[in-house]
Amino acid sequence: MHGVPLTEQVIEVVRRDPTASALPYLLPYVNVPWVEGGVPRPMPEDALAEAAFPSGRPLPPSLRAWLAYDTSLLARHEWFASDGGFAPRPLDQVVCDELGAFWGTEFAWLTECFPECFLLPGGSDSRRILAVTDPDEEGEYPVFALDVDDMPYLGLMYPGFDVYLADTAGLLDLGERKTYSDLIGDRTYGPRMRRHAARCFAGESCVEYPFEFTRLFAQLYPEKALHGPRRGNTTR
Repeated sequence: MHGVPLTEQVIEVVRRDPTASALPYLLPYVNVPWVEGGVPRPMPEDALAEAAFPSGRPLPPSLRAWLAYDTSLLARHEWFASDGGFAPRPLDQVVCDELGAFWGTEFAWLTECFPECFLLPGGSDSRRILAVTDPDEEGEYPVFALDVDDMPYLGLMYPGFDVYLADTAGLLDLGERKTYSDLIGDRTYGPRMRRHAARCFAGESCVEYPFEFTRLFAQLYPEKALHGPRRGNTTR
């Protein structure tokens, strides 16, 4: 299941207990309720009908369905400007704001690739980021895992906001994961993941320090690219 039908299942779960934590197992010591105060704050119908990202790209269907139910979860993660419009940040700015200026500098080379990013709940020493890129066949944009605990890393974690929501709500049995990008081999969601990999990371599932060894870096900066072995990153 994908897109709006999957998102509607999440909304049904959240309606039963909107004040429940969205991250009870990952962050049991942090209160991250699905709905602030337990009372949903839907985006007004007229505003939602005309909503688009500042780049002009359309909202993914799953996000549109979620905003028709509630905006408070995303508002707490700085998705909106004071006028109610969307307030994306370039990737390096998200990294800088969340993890510090030093790490933001490490990801600056990716800014033109990912100029519209939004922070999502999730991760302990890592972060989840929705990146507005070319949509997949479901009209969805990828969700990345950002990690600097070992080495700077950015990789595909979910093929869209729909799967991110459903997994966060505990609706999917995706098995034990050894790396952030394990869904690239999943029978159901793997095809979408691989399409995002081709568009976002030149066919790889991630970029990891030293970035000069990655295909995307070679594509963008062929004169600076290096070649050598690389490894995957585990989930945290």
